[in-house]
Amino acid sequence: MRRLSFWIALAAMADTAFSGPIKINWLGEAPEHHTGTTFGLPWPQGEYRFNDTTFTISGQSKDSEQIPLQSWVTGYWRDGSIKWTGHAIPPLDTIEGEYRVSASASSPSNPSDGPSGLTVVDTADGISVDTGKLTISFPKQGNSVVGSITTSSGKVVGENGKLVLHTQSGVAEDAFARANTSIDYLNFQSNILDVSVSSDNSVRALVTVRGKHQVVDKGDRDDWLPFVLRFYLYANSDSIRLVHTILFDGKPEEDFVTGLGLQFDVPLDGEEFYNRHIRLPGVDGGYLHEAAQGITGLRRDPGEEVRSAQYEGKATPNVSTWDERVSSRLQWIPVWNDYRLSQLSPDGFTLKKRTKPGQAWINIPAGTRSSGLAYLGGATHGGLAVGLRDFWKKYPTGIDISNAGASKGRITLWLYSPEAAPLDLRPYHDGLGLDTYEKQLDALEITYEDYEPGFNTPYGIARTNEIFLQAFDATPATDDLALASKYIDEPPVLVAEPAYIKDTKAAGSYWALPDTSNPKSTTIENHLDFLVRFYQGQVEDHRWYGFLDHGDIMHTYDEDRHTWRYDIGGYAWDNSELSPDLFFWQYFLRTGRADVYRFAEALTRHTGEVDVYHIGDWKGLGTRHGVQHFADSAKQVRITQPQYRKYFYYLSGGDERVGELLEEALDADKTYGILDPRRKVRGDGWTPEPGKPVAFSLGTDWAGLAAGWLIEWERRGPRWQEAKRKLTGTAQGIARLKNGFVTGEGLYAITNGTLLPPPTDPDNQGRVSVSHLSAVFGLPEVVSELLEYWGDDAPDGLESAWLDYCYYYGATREEQNARYGDAFGRLNLVQGHSRLTAYYAKHRNNDTVAERAWKEFYINRDGLTADQPWVSGRVNGSAVLTPVDEAPWISTNEAAQYGLAAIQDLALVGDAVTKSSYGTS
Repeated sequence: MRRLSFWIALAAMADTAFSGPIKINWLGEAPEHHTGTTFGLPWPQGEYRFNDTTFTISGQSKDSEQIPLQSWVTGYWRDGSIKWTGHAIPPLDTIEGEYRVSASASSPSNPSDGPSGLTVVDTADGISVDTGKLTISFPKQGNSVVGSITTSSGKVVGENGKLVLHTQSGVAEDAFARANTSIDYLNFQSNILDVSVSSDNSVRALVTVRGKHQVVDKGDRDDWLPFVLRFYLYANSDSIRLVHTILFDGKPEEDFVTGLGLQFDVPLDGEEFYNRHIRLPGVDGGYLHEAAQGITGLRRDPGEEVRSAQYEGKATPNVSTWDERVSSRLQWIPVWNDYRLSQLSPDGFTLKKRTKPGQAWINIPAGTRSSGLAYLGGATHGGLAVGLRDFWKKYPTGIDISNAGASKGRITLWLYSPEAAPLDLRPYHDGLGLDTYEKQLDALEITYEDYEPGFNTPYGIARTNEIFLQAFDATPATDDLALASKYIDEPPVLVAEPAYIKDTKAAGSYWALPDTSNPKSTTIENHLDFLVRFYQGQVEDHRWYGFLDHGDIMHTYDEDRHTWRYDIGGYAWDNSELSPDLFFWQYFLRTGRADVYRFAEALTRHTGEVDVYHIGDWKGLGTRHGVQHFADSAKQVRITQPQYRKYFYYLSGGDERVGELLEEALDADKTYGILDPRRKVRGDGWTPEPGKPVAFSLGTDWAGLAAGWLIEWERRGPRWQEAKRKLTGTAQGIARLKNGFVTGEGLYAITNGTLLPPPTDPDNQGRVSVSHLSAVFGLPEVVSELLEYWGDDAPDGLESAWLDYCYYYGATREEQNARYGDAFGRLNLVQGHSRLTAYYAKHRNNDTVAERAWKEFYINRDGLTADQPWVSGRVNGSAVLTPVDEAPWISTNEAAQYGLAAIQDLALVGDAVTKSSYGTS
């Protein structure tokens, strides 16, 4: 009967709430510039199946243009119906404020039936993609990741596109040491290993290039620094989006990156020197207007029309019409071959140019934060613009334009500028004599760093950047370049309205729309807004920017020094500690705010790449918070928690790089046979052994693995049946434990995906081991989504085991003793765990427990309370390096847990807040 009533209710919901087209809006304001967009949409369970559904998109007016739409499924409900879809649209001639996506129960049309303009040719030698506006070729071997870029008029504006890498084998410790230091300098370029193209290319084609960097001139150095390049090309677009990923597989004491970039040759033969244009990006859309051979400001005037044409990037009038005093002396005007922009800090960039190698560089007035999109080309031959998203935020970056006076110019976008100091990934201390677990645990008591020799390694971390390429038949107006530079920093995103996303339940049922229906909930909403804006401001105040650092936030504040504890062990970079990722994404889901999306997106890009190992024995594990993102010896699944990436993956339409991270997480369970996360404190004598059952926690460990298994099952990825088996087997094992989640640990058999009682309770007599950390790394979200996904087919006893844990974590000692024969001890993070109490109250319809949830939210010893100031104060003058807003009563642990508790308590037991005697009125 229960199952029947469930499906009746589902059918009724499908007939009402979800009928009609789905409204989608631009994130923030509608873009002024658009070259193609990919986006994701959720769908309620049971409504649509992919082979029986056609998706279409339309504008809001009757005269809206017909918009081609490419669609694919990124997630399925358990019954096989569509849960999430990805969609791509080409450039739009008219950009409207909102659109409607319709799903109709009919066989999908053949993508080739509709208007496209996108042609893909895949041969043994390479891949060619014609968008209708440009043709780009991708060789399948060699050093050039891009063979050529040709406009629809036949102009080749870019060729021989390759990755470049400069390294050195050591670092001189000071200027005096340079003369006595033997350092090898090597140059590398891309070496292609594999090239592939997507199968459905009706609106968007994806070309993926994989390889390593290969030494250019000397030495027998092996190829290293693997890369993955994903080129996104849209029909009728003259722009290319490139997602660039590298993995560090070197030795930090020997392999120092001194330059990392993408380089293109730009054909200029036949273009007069004075018609060759250089555009270098300044501040807020400003641009440097230069020509290889300048004809403005001369002693003799060629004529206003000539000068204006050069400045505006247009072809100058025929030289025969110029003032002869200029035209007869062109040979005496220098040709500036080389330009260099270097953004070596988040607050300043330098500019310089020279006539040729061997001659002096001349400084050019520069500025603060360059927008990062540069152009090289000719007025008649056309050219290429290359830009990096978040250019100044990911300093040290740079742009080189060279050989502007040659037959082929060159433009290089530096993701790591050769002008900067080498990228130093060595440990920040020498070990401090911490050669035993006893010493390491004692040091943890003072610096909060969990150090262990050999564990502070960057081997296997990654970094992903977004690059944009745009082809032009002629030098573009700088207003157009300024528009494009704004576009690449904030690429247009289409999203469904929060209310619709909530109603589908595709992103969970533990959040709701903002609630301002009463004074208490209004106060909580104001507090959430304050926390979000505070952290956005802290990024700017404390310059949390840089090649590796951009996207992360810090852990704890130092009130005495008026700064975050950037140099103190485990108090520095946060590395997702206590789930700020979940807080910011859930806050976005309920508000739809553009600033929150961009903030959470940067967090996802960082924490999923730099804080995680992608190759090697620790693949699938992440590093606990610390002074360096990879320094702490705690390598755990809780940091790689796939739930942190899940929201962005689905909202983005299935971002392929994040999808790759989700696939990597499927191998994380293998690490437990190599590395015991509890090795320093384990007292039961158990040690890991590959192929044998492994001991892991039912909180942080199982939550991370279960999230990955559930997402693979949802995606119907290549290992989804394996993932489902492991997920089901371990969930059944938890349900069979006498004390369920309260047991705290189990023995996981990777070979068959089952879970047995822990080594300390092999006969399942009832172990009690509860940690305050178990449920603060995604466990509530994972279990909530999992139980909904399974529905009535959830393993028997799993829901009751979870509800027991939710209730008894915050119960009295007497209640715990009565239920389990033992109390849980003194537990922390009461406020964060109030959402577990709320979950129990909601699912057991218990008003008394709902009131208890609000008591735990308001009255606690380690959370943010209503009587705190909820304002920041400005500190300036000699007390600080630069003026900052500070709120020393905030830590990221508390902010994240307050945010998650507030969001989920309001969603689950929001009605009870007005009945509660706690909190402000």
